[in-house]
Amino acid sequence: MKNKRKRPSKKQHHNSFKSFWIIALFAILPLIYGVYLCTPEIQAVFFQATKVSRPNVARPNYSHDENLKIPVSQFPLTEQIIHHKGYTVSYNKDKKIPNWVAYELTKQKTQGNIKRNERFIADPVVKGGMANNSDYSRSGFDKGHMAPAADMKWSNEAMKESFYFSNVCPQHPELNRRKWKTLEDKVREWAVADSAILIICGPVTNKKSPVIGKSRVTVPSKFFKVILSLHGSTPKAIGFIFKNERAIAPLRNYAVSIDSIEQLTGLDFFSSLPDSLENEIESRIDTTLWSI
Repeated sequence: MKNKRKRPSKKQHHNSFKSFWIIALFAILPLIYGVYLCTPEIQAVFFQATKVSRPNVARPNYSHDENLKIPVSQFPLTEQIIHHKGYTVSYNKDKKIPNWVAYELTKQKTQGNIKRNERFIADPVVKGGMANNSDYSRSGFDKGHMAPAADMKWSNEAMKESFYFSNVCPQHPELNRRKWKTLEDKVREWAVADSAILIICGPVTNKKSPVIGKSRVTVPSKFFKVILSLHGSTPKAIGFIFKNERAIAPLRNYAVSIDSIEQLTGLDFFSSLPDSLENEIESRIDTTLWSI
């Protein structure tokens, strides 16, 4: 009589099934890992079947309205506010320099090709005294732009306006041609990256500030610049303070909170923003957000 073959028990069958999946798992792991290491195009094909759609997450839509450009002074200020095509200026006829200059720079504006104008002229809209070229001659100071000519290449009129004496201050050559220019270059990079930014800059003076020339043009002790970005991945702002002297340290060394500039100048920036947002972005200094 032939011996009967034993049938596998349920336990043996279960173990065999389990072993099969373990072997299969180890076989497919290298394939999955390889996909992660391959090109994005191959990854896209591999994962297309399992792609999960995510709902769009809405975020606040802040706009650069005109009120954002106008700082609010906390003390009486001698000023004539002039709205030029390329910038808005608060001009001080007593000091013969601007109190501040504000403008919006967009990605599109940075792509202009208007040639630089080298001729400084009087602002035809200014009422009262103004500096002239002879005031700066042999003074040891550059005519330092507040709204730089390189940001006005999008318009012949805006380029011409950038050379008005209402837009310049006596600035140390080793500031104007070094870190002030470095910051201007960075501002254009940020405008391209974030589509549009707001810039407000100007001098810091006091009653003991020296003067140059027959027009008695006030020489600032410091300069400030504040930048606001509302169209990037997250709303952000940053401030900078430079002494009116040779500047060679890394740019991040001059970064400060906007709150500190407000205390120094008596100007309230971006006051038309919601209070919660204004307080948040003006109180912090995060140079990593600006890649400096």
